Order: sequence, then C-alpha cells, then structure tokens
Amino acid sequence: MTSATQPAAAQGHYVQANGIDIYYTEVGAGTPLILLHGGLVSTNPIWDATPLSYGSHVADLARHFRVITPDTRGCGKTRHSSGTISFALLADDVAALIDALGLERPCVAGFSEGGVTATILGIRHPEAVRALVNHAGYDLLDPQSRSMAMMRQMLGGSPDAQRSDPESMERFFAQSPQMYSMFQLMKSDQDGAQGDGYWRTYVDLAFARTTTWPGYAFEDLRKIAVPTLVMAGDRDDFCSGEEAVTAYRSLRDGELAILPNTAHVITPQSVSIMREFLSRNTGER
Repeated sequence: MTSATQPAAAQGHYVQANGIDIYYTEVGAGTPLILLHGGLVSTNPIWDATPLSYGSHVADLARHFRVITPDTRGCGKTRHSSGTISFALLADDVAALIDALGLERPCVAGFSEGGVTATILGIRHPEAVRALVNHAGYDLLDPQSRSMAMMRQMLGGSPDAQRSDPESMERFFAQSPQMYSMFQLMKSDQDGAQGDGYWRTYVDLAFARTTTWPGYAFEDLRKIAVPTLVMAGDRDDFCSGEEAVTAYRSLRDGELAILPNTAHVITPQSVSIMREFLSRNTGER
C-alpha cells in the first residue's frame, strides 16, 4: 500500500522479546519491513547523514511499507546482560521481535552485519519471513573469509588478534578524517545510549561475533524458502562479487544485484533495487 503523503516521523518503542527489551522505531503502513543495521551503527539519527545507515531512506520506504528498525542486542538502546552475542542469537532476537509485534511474515532486509543476521534468520526460521535482502552481508558464510582477519585488524590491532583492543581500534580509524568521524559517532552513540565507556564493551561484543565463523555456510542457503536478494557493490572490500554469485546460486529462489562503482555502503540505487524487489514479492506499490 502506497501513501501519497509524507509519512509521519518514526516513533521509538520498546518491546520485550527473547528475554530482553528491544528498542525499535516504526513508521509507515502496509507490509512490515524490518531493517537491520550494520556493525558500529544503530538506529540513532546521528548516523542518518552517513552512507552506512538506512536512516535517510526510511521516509521513502515508509511510503510503501510499515518500516520497523530495531537496535540489535548490545547496540544503541537495546541492552544485553552478559555473554557473547552470536549471529544465531541476533537472528533469534528478530524472530522473537516478529512474534512480540504480531507481525505476519514480514520482509527483512539487512546491510553488512544486518545482512548476516537476516540471512541466518531465514535459515533458522524460514516460516517467519516473506522475503529477504542480504546487502553486503554474505561474506561470513565462508569459513575462511578474509573479512574475519580484516575485523581482527580493525577491532584488535592485528590480523591474528584474539581479543579486541579499543585503543588500537581508535588508531586504526584515525588514519583518515572520514574514518575517525565514524569512530567518534560510534563512541557518542554507544556511550550516550548505555553510559560512559560503554563503547569499549560494544567493541568487545562486536569482535567476538565478527571474527568467528557463525556456523552457517553457503550450502545452508538452500534452507531459505522465500525470495532472497543478494546485493553488493563491485568495489566492496568485504563482500566480493564472486562470493555474491556463490550465494545467489545456492538459493532456491534468489536474485542477484551487483552495483557498479560502489563500495561497502548503502546508496540510493541499492535502496531503490531493494524496494523494487520487495514490491514485486509483496504486491506493494
């Protein structure tokens, strides 16, 4: 269902699901669409001006869908008590969110880390969703993925790091003004939501999850029973075009989109492709 008018501003809420209080925003009407943010990012509007967030695209998507954007466990305003946070746990959180909100087979789309979560949701809970979008989040389906070494370097200071090192991470991001601006946003976001110094805890949790194979491989994609779009830029440092083809060919009902001259970012073109794919598979226009 498409609205000809500008949708109202997204409203923030909490709902108890899978043993935690999940913070989410909601705006729009029609088929529910859950958008899962990437790593280091949350639903906080301070990210909207960056190409790492869906934030600046939510109003447009809300003209076509009921858009729900949660903060994932341990990130932003969604708290986590103790222990590691696996991608399987994040996927189960989304399944529990769907149940708690009474959603009937929503669409689920995710970028980067959110794409991993969306895909594992489709594997673990194939009956829970109507369509999936994995935007640059299929790299970790390879047990030997170079992304894990890249994340160890980024969050731990070395490709062989066994634990996070927040100071090394800050030095890594300080290599360029653009990267350091992202780092400062992350600190402000996480500390503002969960207390001074929390950003270090967040980095610990992210390190454990993003430097370890999640236990699901490309062949597991055959368990996904719904239409699934695999999408990435041709200049993505984490997700290669070759891996995108492998993921696409492993799906029972898959589509593939490779965006030219595009890195590991969310662009208007990628959102347009996602919207068109979801519209075809939901009847929304």
